[in-house]
Amino acid sequence: MAKSKKREYVWLQCTETGDLNYRTSVNVMGGVPKLELKKYCPRLRKRTVHKLKRK
Repeated sequence: MAKSKKREYVWLQCTETGDLNYRTSVNVMGGVPKLELKKYCPRLRKRTVHKLKRK
């Protein structure tokens, strides 16, 4: 029996540089959440806001 698709892989995109730095999975049951996290950006060498980006 196959698993149902409840989770989906998405990218976290830096709001300042536009780089796709991180890949994570989110729960898509009931819609995709508006995710916004402060993560490290290697190009700027500091923590910036990263938003959810679906491929």
